[in-house]
Amino acid sequence: MTKADIIERVYEKVGGFSKKEASEIVEAVFEVMKFSLKENKKIKISGFGNFVVRQKKERMGRNPQTGQPIVIEPRYVLSFKPSQVLKNALNSRPQ
Repeated sequence: MTKADIIERVYEKVGGFSKKEASEIVEAVFEVMKFSLKENKKIKISGFGNFVVRQKKERMGRNPQTGQPIVIEPRYVLSFKPSQVLKNALNSRPQ
Protein backbone atom coordinates (compact mmCIF):
# COMPACT_ATOMS: atom_id res chain seq x y z
CA MET A 1 0.00 0.00 0.00
CA THR A 2 1.36 3.40 -0.96
CA LYS A 3 0.73 6.85 0.46
CA ALA A 4 -1.57 7.51 -2.52
CA ASP A 5 -3.58 4.40 -1.57
CA ILE A 6 -3.88 5.64 2.01
CA ILE A 7 -5.07 9.05 0.80
CA GLU A 8 -7.64 7.38 -1.45
CA ARG A 9 -8.93 5.20 1.41
CA VAL A 10 -9.20 8.22 3.75
CA TYR A 11 -11.05 10.12 1.04
CA GLU A 12 -13.50 7.24 0.50
CA LYS A 13 -14.01 6.34 4.16
CA VAL A 14 -14.33 9.74 5.83
CA GLY A 15 -16.25 11.69 3.20
CA GLY A 16 -16.91 15.40 3.41
CA PHE A 17 -13.35 16.14 2.26
CA SER A 18 -11.95 16.75 -1.17
CA LYS A 19 -9.07 14.55 -2.31
CA LYS A 20 -6.74 17.52 -1.77
CA GLU A 21 -7.95 17.92 1.83
CA ALA A 22 -7.61 14.17 2.43
CA SER A 23 -4.06 14.39 1.09
CA GLU A 24 -3.27 17.32 3.39
CA ILE A 25 -4.63 15.40 6.40
CA VAL A 26 -2.54 12.31 5.65
CA GLU A 27 0.55 14.46 5.04
CA ALA A 28 -0.04 16.31 8.33
CA VAL A 29 -0.32 13.03 10.26
CA PHE A 30 2.92 11.75 8.74
CA GLU A 31 4.70 15.04 9.49
CA VAL A 32 3.59 14.92 13.13
CA MET A 33 4.79 11.32 13.38
CA LYS A 34 8.17 12.15 11.77
CA PHE A 35 8.67 15.14 14.05
CA SER A 36 7.78 13.11 17.15
CA LEU A 37 10.14 10.28 16.19
CA LYS A 38 12.90 12.78 15.43
CA GLU A 39 12.40 14.18 18.95
CA ASN A 40 12.88 10.60 20.23
CA LYS A 41 9.26 10.27 21.34
CA LYS A 42 7.40 6.98 21.25
CA ILE A 43 4.26 6.82 19.11
CA LYS A 44 1.55 4.56 20.50
CA ILE A 45 -1.52 3.97 18.34
CA SER A 46 -4.08 2.06 20.34
CA GLY A 47 -5.20 -1.12 18.58
CA PHE A 48 -2.37 -0.82 16.06
CA GLY A 49 1.05 -0.74 17.72
CA ASN A 50 4.06 1.26 18.89
CA PHE A 51 6.77 3.03 16.91
CA VAL A 52 10.00 3.53 18.85
CA VAL A 53 13.39 4.95 17.86
CA ARG A 54 16.24 2.84 19.24
CA GLN A 55 19.95 3.52 19.19
CA LYS A 56 22.21 0.74 17.93
CA LYS A 57 25.76 0.70 19.20
CA GLU A 58 28.89 0.47 17.09
CA ARG A 59 29.67 -3.13 16.18
CA MET A 60 31.87 -5.25 14.00
CA GLY A 61 30.45 -6.61 10.77
CA ARG A 62 31.75 -8.24 7.65
CA ASN A 63 31.71 -7.09 4.03
CA PRO A 64 29.79 -9.92 2.31
CA GLN A 65 31.68 -9.49 -0.98
CA THR A 66 35.23 -9.45 0.37
CA GLY A 67 34.84 -11.06 3.79
CA GLN A 68 36.82 -8.18 5.33
CA PRO A 69 35.78 -7.09 8.83
CA ILE A 70 34.30 -3.59 8.97
CA VAL A 71 33.05 -1.29 11.71
CA ILE A 72 29.34 -0.57 11.55
CA GLU A 73 28.82 2.94 12.90
CA PRO A 74 26.31 3.65 15.69
CA ARG A 75 22.92 4.65 14.35
CA TYR A 76 19.26 5.11 15.13
CA VAL A 77 16.69 2.60 13.88
CA LEU A 78 12.92 2.68 13.85
CA SER A 79 11.23 -0.24 15.53
CA PHE A 80 7.55 -1.21 15.27
CA LYS A 81 5.83 -3.54 17.69
CA PRO A 82 2.28 -4.49 16.72
CA SER A 83 -0.46 -4.47 19.36
CA GLN A 84 -2.14 -7.67 20.43
CA VAL A 85 -5.31 -6.50 18.65
CA LEU A 86 -3.40 -6.23 15.35
CA LYS A 87 -1.69 -9.58 15.90
CA ASN A 88 -5.04 -11.24 16.55
CA ALA A 89 -6.55 -9.64 13.43
CA LEU A 90 -3.64 -10.86 11.29
CA ASN A 91 -3.81 -14.39 12.68
CA SER A 92 -7.59 -14.73 12.33
CA ARG A 93 -7.67 -13.99 8.59
CA PRO A 94 -8.45 -16.81 6.14
CA GLN A 95 -5.43 -18.59 4.67
